[in-house]
Amino acid sequence: MRQIFLTVLFSWLSMICLGQSTGLVTGNIIDKNQRLSLPGATLKLKPGSHYTVSNQQGKFEFLSVPAGTYTLEVTYIGYQPFTQEVTVTSGKATEVALQLEAGGVSGKEVLVVGDRLRGQAKALNQQRNNPNVTNIVSADQIGRFPDANIGDAIKRIPGITMQNDQGEARNIIIRGLAPELNAVSLNGDRIPSAEGDNRRVQMDLIPSDMVQTIEVNKTLTPDMDADAIGGSVNLVTRAAPNGPRVSATISGGVNPIRNKPLYTGGLVLGNRFFNNKLGAVLSASYNNNDYGSDDVEATWVKDDFGHVYTEEVEVRKYNVQRIRRSLSAALDYKLNAKNTIYANAMYNWRDDRENRYRLRFADIEPEYDGSNNVTGYTGQVRRETKGGIDNGRNKSRRLEDQRVQNYSLRGEHLLGSKVDLDWAVSYSSASEDRPNERYIEYRKKGEALTLDLANTRFPLATAPEVTNEDFELSSLSENHDYTKEDELGAKVNLRFPFSILPDQKGRLRIGGRLRLKDKKRDNNFFDYEPTTDFATLANMPTVNISGDGYQPGTKYTPGTFISNTYLGGLQLNNASLFEKSDNPAEYLAVNFKAKERITAGYIRWDQDLTSKLSVIAGVRIENTHIDYKGNVVAEEEELEGKREVQNSYTNVLPGLTFKYNVNSDLVLRAAATTSIARPNYYDIAPYVSSVAGDAAVSAGNPHLKAAYAWNFDLMAEQYFKSVGILSGGVFYKSINDFIYTYRDDQYTRAKFASDYSDIATNPVPDGENWTYKQARNGDNVKVYGFEVALQRQLDFLPGFLKGFGVYVNYTYTKSKADGIFNADGDKRTDVTLPGTAPHMFNASLSYENSRFTARLSGNYTAAYLDELGGDDFSDRYYDKQFFLDANASFKLTKRLRIFGEANNLTNQPLRYYQGISSRTMQAEYYRPRYNFGLKFDL
Repeated sequence: MRQIFLTVLFSWLSMICLGQSTGLVTGNIIDKNQRLSLPGATLKLKPGSHYTVSNQQGKFEFLSVPAGTYTLEVTYIGYQPFTQEVTVTSGKATEVALQLEAGGVSGKEVLVVGDRLRGQAKALNQQRNNPNVTNIVSADQIGRFPDANIGDAIKRIPGITMQNDQGEARNIIIRGLAPELNAVSLNGDRIPSAEGDNRRVQMDLIPSDMVQTIEVNKTLTPDMDADAIGGSVNLVTRAAPNGPRVSATISGGVNPIRNKPLYTGGLVLGNRFFNNKLGAVLSASYNNNDYGSDDVEATWVKDDFGHVYTEEVEVRKYNVQRIRRSLSAALDYKLNAKNTIYANAMYNWRDDRENRYRLRFADIEPEYDGSNNVTGYTGQVRRETKGGIDNGRNKSRRLEDQRVQNYSLRGEHLLGSKVDLDWAVSYSSASEDRPNERYIEYRKKGEALTLDLANTRFPLATAPEVTNEDFELSSLSENHDYTKEDELGAKVNLRFPFSILPDQKGRLRIGGRLRLKDKKRDNNFFDYEPTTDFATLANMPTVNISGDGYQPGTKYTPGTFISNTYLGGLQLNNASLFEKSDNPAEYLAVNFKAKERITAGYIRWDQDLTSKLSVIAGVRIENTHIDYKGNVVAEEEELEGKREVQNSYTNVLPGLTFKYNVNSDLVLRAAATTSIARPNYYDIAPYVSSVAGDAAVSAGNPHLKAAYAWNFDLMAEQYFKSVGILSGGVFYKSINDFIYTYRDDQYTRAKFASDYSDIATNPVPDGENWTYKQARNGDNVKVYGFEVALQRQLDFLPGFLKGFGVYVNYTYTKSKADGIFNADGDKRTDVTLPGTAPHMFNASLSYENSRFTARLSGNYTAAYLDELGGDDFSDRYYDKQFFLDANASFKLTKRLRIFGEANNLTNQPLRYYQGISSRTMQAEYYRPRYNFGLKFDL
């Protein structure tokens, strides 16, 4: 780092001295009518090879321009070409303000004039001018889809699929790579994870109307954070406008699955002050969604005689209320033509209140005749209510309070006429708090059960002889789970002209990056024993849930449960009513603390080889230092001690990217880049946990290596002047040291003594074989595939037909993993990488004219391996899914429009299966959702 600092200092001084014979051209570019900034504009100074591209705020700059008079040319998809004469004075900054007019005609092709496509024109201009392989979607395009959160909007982008939680897109998979292998940032600052054991960013936390642009980087350049093997998603919030901005949205709807309402509101206020030096914008969003889900789950086993049956079957009914609140602010202050300061803040807060009623048939075992044929089954029947304390926050429901916040300050500075400096400091945090979470379960043991496995997609278990009088209290508990992750970041970048070809543009960039991460999980769990007799289920305050309208089928009848209000009202901490006991088996092993320090430096060289061909070459070096603390737990509940492990490793990450502009509309790209994926937090926490009842040991692995990938990409993009794109490309990834869960069913006392010589107590008895689980590095994974996409307004068609538009993309992905071992210690073959969906397809047909807009959208993802089991029988798969959504709007006045939206018209369930597609592990249904509202935009 010292050498980097000295290099930066020397460069500053030398460039400032050399820059006195040249000048600067700076300015900003906006839409003439809407007064909104235009990012991604191509600007050229003629004569000569000077060119640049406007940034997110519409700002641009030309460094080291020889004094003289030039013609400034501006091109922008969907806008009329623009030229202006500019005079450059030696040693001074020439500032210009440009305004472009939408529409016009180029040859025989008609350019789109309507304002609905202007936002997407901004996105396509940025995508065309980016040096790497990206997909960019604007807020206008997001608004055309009926997506409440940012995860549902992202799934429309080529090569991306999402995993759902309670009917909303949560975990992002890019090009078949799991959420842990991808990065998510907000305005360039990393978003931490609110979940306890992994690095996944919850994409359903952020409302879609809070984001101006979504940038998906599928290849990296050396100035980007390297931990993004699949890709990185950057969410760009609204920048301050160039004039007054007022926008408001209000809507309401219904969730038929529970016949409950949903409410949504949004507000945007912005303007510029103090002679346009200060810009400010404030955005707010509120969404209250009261709904639920109907769910059936099963666990499948195979006995020694080859009989396949379910050892557990669950029938679940969820009542869920999700309230999303989001607030963001952006400020920029222009000190002068060479210096601007920016400040951004965003706060997202989601309350998820849930009651779950679970009928569970557990510990199912077959009975055999003398020929080992199954004659029947026995097992336990359990009825559990999940809820929370009855107070102003929980409201007798389980409350999951998730919050993500980000604050940043950055600056952009021109030093002399040749040096461009930018810096940023940021703080982000994510937390998940689950206070006063309660469970009460009634149980009937040793009952004869009936299993109906004629249709394994809908396995059914019943206990026809059991009545409510047979159920007695089994357990009553309350827990408090808390997870928090903080990240403090700082970075500095320096750019200056450096070319090996006298007639071609070249730029050299160097920079440094610091990330300080701190994460902890602090859970507790208490059991409660009533001092008085709790009656049978027949004599308690209960709710009865019939099978009428139950989405997996009316044959499922959840039945009778303790009411959530009764559970919430219990005075558990009243010692005269309940005996309280700590239950460390539920939390000791999962609690941990983690610290990471990531330091990075890079050098990036951009060089135009010809007027059409350019190259980016560079290298990034990242050092990761970890300090983790975990618990050693024996017999489930005894804290044997704590383990602390420190580790440090360095990754060298070279990259090479080419871009070839065949003409102004056809772009070819090629890239060979490297990237990494750090292990999940809990996977490297140095915990050790033994459970004698299960004859099992699980442990963290502090010596896990970060997965390291070589990535190769080829992409072609044809842009249309009428705001559209046709693109296609191929990709290949070779990932070394990928991480998977290792399982050993022959784990002995000697093996434990060898693996954990620092632990005095050996939990594995002599002569016994236990099961051992630990995250480990595999050998190599290869991922390859291709993607194609078409987005086009069909305005070349005559009359009424020119109002139609299409949006279509398809991605094929294939993978093969090497170095995975099964429960018997044998190497598995023909195993795919979990999360690799082979087929992803999006299609939408839209129509719009001056007042009316409508869109029908479909999203399909094929089934894929989600989690490896001990063998192929136990592997878990995420089933195929197809969503159909529709929305429409009508402009009542120039500023006011009405709209309607419908989601999940196919009633697509969340479904997992075990081993083969007909063997359901989970089938959870949500039914469609409908929303109607008004939008005002000034």
